[in-house]
Amino acid sequence: MISQLEKEVTLRFLKTRKNDGFLNIISIFSFIGISLGVAVLIIVMSVMNGFRTELIDKIVGFNAHAVVKPYSKPLKLMHKDELFINILSNDGEAVILNKNNTKGVLLKGYLENDFRHLKIMNNQEFFGSKNLTNNSISIGKELSFNLNVDIGDTISLMSPSGIQTLIGSLPKQEPFKIISIFDSGLSDYNENVVYINLETLENFFDKNKNERFLEFYFQNPKNIEVHKNNLLNIFPDELVYTWADMNSSLFSALKVERNVMFIILSLIIIVAAFNIISGLTILVKNKTRDIGILKSIGVTNESIKKIFFLVGFTIGTTATFFGIIIGSLFSYYIENIREFIANTFDISLFPEEIYFLNSLPSEINPSSIILIAFCSIITTIIVSIYPAAKASSLDTIKTLKYE
Repeated sequence: MISQLEKEVTLRFLKTRKNDGFLNIISIFSFIGISLGVAVLIIVMSVMNGFRTELIDKIVGFNAHAVVKPYSKPLKLMHKDELFINILSNDGEAVILNKNNTKGVLLKGYLENDFRHLKIMNNQEFFGSKNLTNNSISIGKELSFNLNVDIGDTISLMSPSGIQTLIGSLPKQEPFKIISIFDSGLSDYNENVVYINLETLENFFDKNKNERFLEFYFQNPKNIEVHKNNLLNIFPDELVYTWADMNSSLFSALKVERNVMFIILSLIIIVAAFNIISGLTILVKNKTRDIGILKSIGVTNESIKKIFFLVGFTIGTTATFFGIIIGSLFSYYIENIREFIANTFDISLFPEEIYFLNSLPSEINPSSIILIAFCSIITTIIVSIYPAAKASSLDTIKTLKYE
């Protein structure tokens, strides 16, 4: 427990006098350093969490959340419920031919009714018809720019499956009419994936209907591991993979980057916390006479240790909470701050063509803030122990003698 005397002496030591100018400067720099370290950590973690969330939302917005592919037996649609929907699909790779342009793409085939219910076809960036009939095609925005085509134009697709002619086997080539243009939010997807009718795709690639696979779309796609385990129990003999499996390297890289950034930026707090050691050491030196007087009136070494420990702990804890407030406010209004800086200095801080996002994402995670605050306070506690122990070990007689 902390006695009233210990509290009062701690508060008196925190109020530095005019002749303690250098000590005052060290205390201020310690406070500012820890506050900035905590604030920067919260801001960086919030932006990285926001970027990860935005990336997941875009990926699950146009990809199937889970896919079940057959090894031998054909798959059948499951009974749909409120937690998920499942549709039949198939895919294949082909080459688009248009005037002097060629482009390799992934064809994804859906039945007409299923195509209408895809999330990517029901956003504000979708233009054209949803009637995916035979020899009609839906392409991405970037691909339409690259090929210089629009809705209503016709392009040719070349299939790797051949047809027999008098001069031998030739690649199958068919014309397709563009009925719609979509925008997934990611240029790589817009440029390399197109949609055609499922039955047309199977004829185009000479595929069997037994090769069709199931695509699952869940209400809560972020909880994908639970859904995958459920599907593995339902389809123990089939191939099951999810959006997380297809993008595992990307999210692993993001996780590593976030952890490295946390470690590097934590050094700011550690360096600032070491200023507390300097400040407390100088404080002990300046308060040598006061320590001797306190000991002479019966204040124990344990109380002296508590007093100087509380001085360092109070500086560190107050700075930590101040940093949390600054970091949280900055993270919450970071997009407004970005727009203000961009408009004031006429610079682009977050180019959409590079990051594929029209705003700077930020997600304040309470668990991250708690972890940062915990690390900051623990660091403060550790660096406050040595000066406090040094103060309590001073000899009373020698202290008063030389003062």
